[in-house]
Amino acid sequence: MRLYHEIRQEAVPFETAGDEVLLYICGVTPYDTTHLGHAFTYASFDVLIRYLEYQGYSVRYVQNVTDIDDDILRKAGEVGDDWRALGDRWTAHFIRDMQSLNVRPPDFFPRATEVVTDIVDAVQRLLEEGVAYESGGNVYYHIDAWPQYGELSRIPRTEMLPIANERGNFPDDANKKDPLDFVLWQAQKPGEPAWDSPWGPGRPGWHIECSTMAGRFLGATIDFHGGGGDLIYPHHESEIAQAEAATGQKPFVRFWFHTAMVYHEGEKMSKSLGNLVMIDELLKTWSADGIRIYLGKHHYRAIWSHDDDELAHAEKAAETIRAAVMVPGGAGTPMDPAEAKTAFLAAMDDDLNAPQALAVLEDMAEQVLEAAEARRNVEEAQRTIRELAQIFGLRLDRSEPEERVINGWNRHLQKFVSTTATSA
Repeated sequence: MRLYHEIRQEAVPFETAGDEVLLYICGVTPYDTTHLGHAFTYASFDVLIRYLEYQGYSVRYVQNVTDIDDDILRKAGEVGDDWRALGDRWTAHFIRDMQSLNVRPPDFFPRATEVVTDIVDAVQRLLEEGVAYESGGNVYYHIDAWPQYGELSRIPRTEMLPIANERGNFPDDANKKDPLDFVLWQAQKPGEPAWDSPWGPGRPGWHIECSTMAGRFLGATIDFHGGGGDLIYPHHESEIAQAEAATGQKPFVRFWFHTAMVYHEGEKMSKSLGNLVMIDELLKTWSADGIRIYLGKHHYRAIWSHDDDELAHAEKAAETIRAAVMVPGGAGTPMDPAEAKTAFLAAMDDDLNAPQALAVLEDMAEQVLEAAEARRNVEEAQRTIRELAQIFGLRLDRSEPEERVINGWNRHLQKFVSTTATSA
């Protein structure tokens, strides 16, 4: 399998560095979830993970919940709710959507607030390494102390500030040495939740949450890390600077895996614009398999726009594939699926070319239906379709998601049940 290497800007062979593939994905900030852009990211990772498992790899997968954040506190204030109750409710909603789409659950699903002690330790190490400084009860990362900053995003230093400001940076903070320095620990403001630290009560910065959780559950160097493409800068750029400075080990991440943005009504789908297409609404009209095929028909690195006609075509493809695995065949010449399977796997090995792989799967299903009508034996072809369809999380003729999907997500859900009696 060859995958795109973002720093090298080319596709390179994937080989794991250890016995397990170590994978971390940035999870949702739990409010107003789950929209189509979220689903594209997590379904794309699901395909990657399922394909790795299909190839015989063992995957240790971590997805976090950003349960303490400026946006969470703002939203809780707007709706007059407790910040933790709000986050728990929307996290439960997200879990239900992932179960409906048959997305393989992570092995670890930590809240950021569960690792505050680890975060404080990480910040302390960065201070000791001389790449961070304390000012006014806050601790900042000084990006001038990390010359490689910008290597992942390839954004010139002169162009960073406007982008950072759009994504949570406060350039006019008088405590900073440089407007681009990012916060590792922020002092408590009136009415905000806080945790104890050597610098006074406060809470973690956004970037340090993820690099700390990745390190705690996976180690200093991991195979995959990613999320939506809008996280490349400043979030993932800053994670690299934190993790590599704190541990002294490089690289922090061997493969960055970023999904492209999804557009709707001419703009990037986002909470701030209000142009969201919600998964629970789509599921009222379309099957989970139809939505999974719709998502898979777009390459993970290609920007695309929501289109109801494309979704309708994906639903028809799901019906065709489902019919193909259920149709009775005959005793005639067996249909040989070997060539189609080879083409499917070749597509997946080519930077996870899911659209091409799905085209092969749909064509195979049509051939099975034709062969069955001719009373040929299609049993091996049907087994092959089932085998390959599971890489895309398709239910086919099963009425429910996979047992591991239901049970795995339910296990994580237990952390959120105390405040989820009222559905989001």
